[in-house]
Amino acid sequence: MEPRAAILQKVTYADLQEVVSRDGLMLLGGFHPDSTEHMPDWCKTLVLIGPEADFWARFQSSPEWRDGAQDAMDRWSTRVLSAIAAEYHAEAMFPFGGAPFKPFFSWALRSGQAWQSPVNLLVHAGAGLMVSYRGALALRERIDLPPAAQNPCTPCAQPCRTACKTRALTPKGYDVPACKTYVASPEGLENKSLGCTVRRTCPVSQSYARMTEQSAYHMRTFLGESR
Repeated sequence: MEPRAAILQKVTYADLQEVVSRDGLMLLGGFHPDSTEHMPDWCKTLVLIGPEADFWARFQSSPEWRDGAQDAMDRWSTRVLSAIAAEYHAEAMFPFGGAPFKPFFSWALRSGQAWQSPVNLLVHAGAGLMVSYRGALALRERIDLPPAAQNPCTPCAQPCRTACKTRALTPKGYDVPACKTYVASPEGLENKSLGCTVRRTCPVSQSYARMTEQSAYHMRTFLGESR
């Protein structure tokens, strides 16, 4: 058997994609940190990870979902990504867990696969405004990363700018209280059941196969409701 160091040196972006896909996840890009990133000195590559098309079905079969306790998705993410990190002598990092929070928004912009959209939310080349990040892996090896993608907002008519009926989410900013009030009202039932209208209006989001049940779960969590 090859020594572990030799195995680690051979890891590739494609290898990691194959591993995370077993749990309904996908790589959402990455970058090579420099001295200004406030990352551990040993981190040579950071890769970002989020749900893929069949994530919801896999998540619902997990013990975290079945036990009925709070924060099921965060607990699932911690367990799954920590196990993958251990396999690669890496460190799992998460966008939740309390302050100081990791700068996932900035990390996403560094990945070359995501941008700040016209309504200020992150937009991803493949997931559109439906992009979400369950965590990241800090690797000790410098691995080759995919080339930067094209910002999908550049050729887009940008219907997201005017999609919010309450004007809570616009290019000028995000009025969170107004958004919650609307989603919790009878008028906001479509958003609560299907997901944010602005996110769904994005043409790239429409080609990203997120389950409606997953969007509804996130909206209930946003409102602080039990699942």
